[in-house]
Amino acid sequence: MTTYPALPLPRTLLDPAPEYARWRAEEPERPLRRVILPDGSTPWLVTRRADARSVLADPRFSADASRPGFPGGRKYTQQPRPGLFHLMDPPDHTRLRRMLIPEFSFRRTEALRGRLQRICDDLIDAMVAAATAGGVAETDLVAAYALPLPTLAICELLGVADQDRAFYRAKYEVVTDLTAAPEEVAAARTAVYAHLRALLSRRVHEPADDLVSRLAMDRIATGEVTLDEATGMLSLLLVAGHETTANLIGLSVAALLRSPAQLAALRAGVDGAGWPNAVEELLRHLTEVRPGLCRIATEDVQVAGVLVRAGEGVVVAVHAANRDPVAIPAANRDQAAIPAANRDPVAIPAASTDADGLGDLEDLDITRNVGRHLAFGHGPHQCIGQSLARIELETALSTLFHRLPGLRATVPTEGLALSTSAVHGLRTLPVTW
Repeated sequence: MTTYPALPLPRTLLDPAPEYARWRAEEPERPLRRVILPDGSTPWLVTRRADARSVLADPRFSADASRPGFPGGRKYTQQPRPGLFHLMDPPDHTRLRRMLIPEFSFRRTEALRGRLQRICDDLIDAMVAAATAGGVAETDLVAAYALPLPTLAICELLGVADQDRAFYRAKYEVVTDLTAAPEEVAAARTAVYAHLRALLSRRVHEPADDLVSRLAMDRIATGEVTLDEATGMLSLLLVAGHETTANLIGLSVAALLRSPAQLAALRAGVDGAGWPNAVEELLRHLTEVRPGLCRIATEDVQVAGVLVRAGEGVVVAVHAANRDPVAIPAANRDQAAIPAANRDPVAIPAASTDADGLGDLEDLDITRNVGRHLAFGHGPHQCIGQSLARIELETALSTLFHRLPGLRATVPTEGLALSTSAVHGLRTLPVTW
């Protein structure tokens, strides 16, 4: 009996599992390889950037999770609910996604920058006030900052009331937990859908200036979408709008704290080391959705010389593709522009060591011209909220390190617990300043 590697693979805090790099080195002979998922399916694994872009852009690879043989785990054991357009193909995917594009345009999300800045400042003010009252400048950055910031942002954009935000956060922690029992996930999802249906129904009669109201008045009332579809769309936006960004904020802080030279370059204004560019590099370096982006072939397709037959699944490991050395531009860090104190080899841990479990940071360079990474996917299913996510990350990180220049972790790396979510991240990040 043939044995295939099992996904998802264990990884370090900041780096994908080393198997991906080893397999990629063998890929001239084996550009794709079979793996096995928790549901017992054996899809093809894609790890090279060019192949990943090809699969994600090819309409012959379907995102429809209701197709027999679609790769996945417990979350695809039932028919996907209406409105979850990330698990649909055209024309339904196009119809539903198109309704939301104006809500996440670059211009509209840029208009939120001021509000995001106030949210960041308020959260940091609360951290400092709590530390002053308690006499100890220490907090869990995930709970106090990384998680509430994107939750507040997406709930405000949608129009979710303050008193309901904790409810959604608690339920989605269960929905996205890979270790949760199926019945727990089903119960949490049912509760969320009931809550969102009631909110949409109220907005038909009591509209406000928010996304939920526009969806209710402009789409449901006109018959363009059903109430069930609109409920699913909101559910998707809520979970995607807080889970991924919250995890990336925590991981980005951990990565920068582990690499003082990177922070020094940002603070010194090294050429190419602005926060927008740093965010792109952090996205490329840290993003992981476990086990990857799943697709299924609707007809026989050649991928890098490998025949993927109709009905066979494919897992695109975007986290591995983002580390493909063929696709990564050479680093152009200007060490001379970094203050001498921050280049002290005693003060800067060697980037090549992995003894503390943080992974090899040699591959992180915030002056690098990243190009078109795959952190937000590629093709027709590329993340609709990527403009908002970029602004959130840039505002969150720049404000945090400006307001708290002495920020540092208070526990060794081995004390940092990883989340069990489908999106890789930290459970806690104890810090002081």
